[in-house]
Amino acid sequence: MLADLAAEMERTGWRVVEASTGEGAIHELRNGQHIDLLVTDIRLAGYLNGWDVAEAGREINPSLPVIYASGNAVDPKRMVKDAVFLSKPYPVNKVAKIANDLIVAQRAMGDPR
Repeated sequence: MLADLAAEMERTGWRVVEASTGEGAIHELRNGQHIDLLVTDIRLAGYLNGWDVAEAGREINPSLPVIYASGNAVDPKRMVKDAVFLSKPYPVNKVAKIANDLIVAQRAMGDPR
């Protein structure tokens, strides 16, 4: 599913940065490159999970749009504010549309990212 999602995001014009672990994802978020959007599963390889990655992403960029795309149950207490949760299986084109909608909304609120 991850490969399909990455391919769909790239097909619709996104540059995709993938990480195989939660720790790797946080490294990518912190390495100084511009990240428009975070899409994460909940269960990840490594010690950290998707909840941790989203929280770290929001510490780095408080307005970072977040999509959780997971077969795990949603935990409203762990979700970052204004995030979207998609349960697997989900159509990959739906993620691309939601991603676009989140970016448009973010820009409409004055964030130039």
